[in-house]
Amino acid sequence: MPELPEVETVRRGLQPAMEGVKIIKVEARRRDLRFPFQKDFTARLDGQTVTGLGRRAKYLMADLASGDVLLMHLGMSGSFRVLREGEQHTFGEFHHPRNEERIHDHVVFHMSSGAAIIFNDPRRFGCMKVIARSSIEDEPLLKDLGPEPLGNEFDAAMLARACAGKTTSLKAALLDQRVVAGLGNIYVCEALFRAHLSPRRLAATLATKAGRRGGVAGGEPTDHAERLVAAIHAVLNEAIKAGGSSLRNHRQTSGDLGYFQHSFQVYDREGEKCDSPGCDGIVRRFTQNGRSTFWCPKCQK
Repeated sequence: MPELPEVETVRRGLQPAMEGVKIIKVEARRRDLRFPFQKDFTARLDGQTVTGLGRRAKYLMADLASGDVLLMHLGMSGSFRVLREGEQHTFGEFHHPRNEERIHDHVVFHMSSGAAIIFNDPRRFGCMKVIARSSIEDEPLLKDLGPEPLGNEFDAAMLARACAGKTTSLKAALLDQRVVAGLGNIYVCEALFRAHLSPRRLAATLATKAGRRGGVAGGEPTDHAERLVAAIHAVLNEAIKAGGSSLRNHRQTSGDLGYFQHSFQVYDREGEKCDSPGCDGIVRRFTQNGRSTFWCPKCQK
């Protein structure tokens, strides 16, 4: 499933085609994706100008002049492409081609600029929903999300507080969208490697044992927390700059592949030599909470 860098890359690709542009007409070519479209889905979008295009965790959020917000999620195989008027876009030969079967073009936004923005989703795990901006804090899909890892409020102290007293592994805590929003398996593995922290380490070790409240440790962030937050910031920013990681379905709206996968230091590198200077360890893989975890047992303690 696309993670924060891939969704942010898609947002930046869609921004010039959507922001400040009116939606002339929306075609919903089936009744549902992950769940059914609202009965007034197209009616609330037709004729509306997109005043802004943002992102919350792995969701795209298009603000409309009406005060509504179009919430969009790519799911596991969803992708957008932008076709200009009279353009026949082809993507050439790639190792991981984006699906081009038009039978999976499920939603089409016809824009006043003459462009068509097409959402293609073979597995139909994506979703779209129109909600009122005034009720966004109560939206079930968003209300339990944690802080944005690239936001100003996310720092070592916040992460330590969220993990204080937790008996789960550090990796499981980072994948919990209530702790921090938008992180997924790839970037958690990469961040833990850069911070030299074991994915098996207890999440509670990010906070000191001082300042216990109600039996739960709520102390200051440890050095582990400081290193980890710095690593999360670095790996996400580098991945966004690279256009995300193209492993299976992700491709930018232009059709180009992201290329951060060429910078992986542990993810999908089982059996290869560790990249840490002076380390002669070998990258290993094990299953953790149903997901593949990649790490170097020698330098991740």
